[in-house]
Amino acid sequence: MDLPEDSMLLRIYLGESDRCGQSPLYEAIVLKAREIRLAGATVLRGPMGFGASSHLHTAKILRLSQDLPIVVEIIDSEAKIQAFLPLLEGMLGGGLVTLEPVKVIRYRPGAQGA
Repeated sequence: MDLPEDSMLLRIYLGESDRCGQSPLYEAIVLKAREIRLAGATVLRGPMGFGASSHLHTAKILRLSQDLPIVVEIIDSEAKIQAFLPLLEGMLGGGLVTLEPVKVIRYRPGAQGA
């Protein structure tokens, strides 16, 4: 799969406890991105954060540790990212979604078994 040098980064901020049906929302987003053959997606779990509600989520406080911040990053061409946005909108409740241009330097699979 080719990825243009001038691509887009889609970043989705949500909570670990957010759901899409029976699945974690972050998992549903990544699986949908893979299904429609986007170039790649990564899920990052944060130890601390807050969003629009200003409610602090942190791994330091046991009772709040069930809903840590999650960031899903997806990179592909602008056209493919734009086509994905309506699908994403149907999956999201709350959260923050951002887009930014990125310059792709390298995109190729690693060595097998590495």
